[in-house]
Amino acid sequence: MSAAQTVYRIDHVTDGDTVVLRNGQRVRLVQIDTPEVYFGTECYGPQASATTKRLLPVGTKVHLAPEPATDLVDDYGRLLRYVIRADGVNVNLRLVAVGAGAPYFYDGRRGRYANRLETLAKRARAKKLGLWRACPRTVYDPYRGIETQR
Repeated sequence: MSAAQTVYRIDHVTDGDTVVLRNGQRVRLVQIDTPEVYFGTECYGPQASATTKRLLPVGTKVHLAPEPATDLVDDYGRLLRYVIRADGVNVNLRLVAVGAGAPYFYDGRRGRYANRLETLAKRARAKKLGLWRACPRTVYDPYRGIETQR
């Protein structure tokens, strides 16, 4: 992490693709989607949230990277960002790599990691990792949010 980047700390994980920083800002992990745990728990939703909590425990130092292809803030006032740990792990990419989430190109807007996200998702699906094992009827469509099917 370069000295020029602002360092934030994780206060808590809301769900698989949303975190809250110690400064109170809510951050939605951009270009990915994880199964829901609120308003109807989807297949693998609790596990996706648990994975994010393991990757981003309370107090974790992170920096945030915007995605120029998307909006900076969503309709709920959350920052749309890549969350990168101090050790360089891009949590957005890692969640897709382990099958806890899938690429989601909202409004068809493909960002700088779009090809990498798709490669990681297809590999996780082929290896039946995470949601791809637990929810085998889930349709892969990066242009729609993930809707897991058992």
